[in-house]
Amino acid sequence: MNDKMKNPKYLRWGILALATLLVIIIVALILTTKSINDKAEEAALANEQLQLTNEQLQLANEYQALNVEFQQYENQSQLLANDSLVTKYAAAKSKVEKLLQELNSEKKKSAQHIKKLQDEIGTLKNILRHYVAQIDSLGKENAGLRAENAEIKQRNQQLRNRVATESKRNEILSERMTLAEKLNVTGVTLNALKKNGKIEKNVTKAKQLEVTFTIPQNNSTPVGEKTIYLRITNPEGALLGAGGTFNFEGASLQCTARKTIEYAGEEIGGLRIYWDVNTTLTPGDYTVELFADNFRLISRRFTLRK
Repeated sequence: MNDKMKNPKYLRWGILALATLLVIIIVALILTTKSINDKAEEAALANEQLQLTNEQLQLANEYQALNVEFQQYENQSQLLANDSLVTKYAAAKSKVEKLLQELNSEKKKSAQHIKKLQDEIGTLKNILRHYVAQIDSLGKENAGLRAENAEIKQRNQQLRNRVATESKRNEILSERMTLAEKLNVTGVTLNALKKNGKIEKNVTKAKQLEVTFTIPQNNSTPVGEKTIYLRITNPEGALLGAGGTFNFEGASLQCTARKTIEYAGEEIGGLRIYWDVNTTLTPGDYTVELFADNFRLISRRFTLRK
């Protein structure tokens, strides 16, 4: 130990310096501890606000979900005998919206307001639960009525189908009876004739066209006077002649020529209808049609050559 350390004066200075350093360390520790505590308290408050904000968002989302669910049933409110539940829901909804607005405008979230919002949303849930229960009950009753109505409609449809089927059957039978009354025509021919009535092979020299045919026996055809209408169409699609008009399926048609016969239900053979040629005919395919009693009896195509 040197002489300075043995000197009481230097010893006192040393002790004083150590004491001052200790005080500085203690003060620094106190300040550091306070700063840490302050920051911890700030972090706790921030965490609390964050938690309250999250709760507010969850409640807001829950409210929106409730509102959407209520809107799904809102158009069925007319089914209820009274609309008190609708009125209660509207009042609770208004309170929830007001609380949400207050919370959105607050800088610091209030746990008391959050609790109040939870309570109001709980009220909305209870009201909606009762509302949906009533709607479902009425819906089940209506479903039963709809099922009963559907069964009645199905029976009625079956009856209508049966009537329609019978009507169609009667219509088919009627058509068959009508067709059975139709005159039959067989052995149809078309010939070009010379002036002397003999066959002309060169159609361009023809003086007459002759259509021959036979009407077989048909006991279903009403007997009496029958007018047979003839239409001859040339290769260009033009109707030959102007033998007047007749009615067919509600329309008025021109004919080439006509012939009236007396039909007694027996076969009539060797029937002939003539048309005097008044123009030069062209070779090609000619269409022959015979009509009577609003029926087309036959339609045949014949080729006349040059």
